[in-house]
Amino acid sequence: MADDTTEHVLYAERPEWSDVVPIPQYENIQPLAPIFYTPEYKDATDYFRGIVKTGEKSLRVLQLTETIIRLNPAHYSAWQYRYETLIVISAPLEPELVLTNALTKASPKTYQVWHHRQLLLTALRDPMPELAFNEEVLKADAKNYHTWSHRQWVLAHFDQAELWAGELPFVERLLNEDVRNNSAWHHRFFVSFENGSKGGTGEGADEAVRRELAFVKGKIALAPNNASAWNYLRGALNHTHLPYSTQAAFVELYVVDAVDADADRVLDLENPPPSQGAQLPCLAAIEFMADVHEARGKEGISEAVKLWRSLAHTHDTIRKRYWEFRIRDAVANTSVA
Repeated sequence: MADDTTEHVLYAERPEWSDVVPIPQYENIQPLAPIFYTPEYKDATDYFRGIVKTGEKSLRVLQLTETIIRLNPAHYSAWQYRYETLIVISAPLEPELVLTNALTKASPKTYQVWHHRQLLLTALRDPMPELAFNEEVLKADAKNYHTWSHRQWVLAHFDQAELWAGELPFVERLLNEDVRNNSAWHHRFFVSFENGSKGGTGEGADEAVRRELAFVKGKIALAPNNASAWNYLRGALNHTHLPYSTQAAFVELYVVDAVDADADRVLDLENPPPSQGAQLPCLAAIEFMADVHEARGKEGISEAVKLWRSLAHTHDTIRKRYWEFRIRDAVANTSVA
């Protein structure tokens, strides 16, 4: 950690740096459109180029690179040189990870800070606390791509059953907080279908598929027009090679114009109906059923066309030309077949 008493003193004014020859960015040239940096940043990066030229790796280099990183968290060269210095001088990496925690929270959308974390974790070989830290960062932004990508890297890189074990409850908690969190849906797919046997549930493949289909259909019932859940349903079926027609009984409940509040329905846990007050018909359900009918070939094409026309002319007119294309394409392919 840099000394606060010297943080704003230019390196050019520090006696302990007098042996370093600073190298300006624009040496012996006159750029047409020069970038105007702050005096602090220009000073620090000039001295950084100076130490890179000599190859120095020392404690004071850590101080210098921290100064640059705090001024510009995306300075990849400073990050990389900092890590190389840590390794060369055998600096303890635990304090560096603590420092990086603060820098990560300050700049969670910067690639470089997450890459530095990965290097440190790989060297430390202790990933267990990382998921808790990752969750803490997600509380500030539950859809930050970098945070989610890093979490998946931790799981896949270390590939330990104890790391995977809490992921389904974790992501379910986030989806209970925001059922439209597409990042959380993506992570659930990663955990359920892309991690091999490390999910920690002890289930077989068939049980896992049934679990996920029941889960996503319950969330669709809660918020029928949530595109994330419909994409998840399609992804689960595609990944497991199950025909869309296996879910027709469920999806048909969402193609109707409204929920009949007075209807005496037998509760079907496998096919939960839309919640009261749901906005119907659901566009994603109409498209899904059209795909079901199209898959039947000539026998189903007329029903598919009917649904696509309803989308083009009534329910989804903003994508009218797309639905008209689907109709032309499907009819042409059916005629050829």
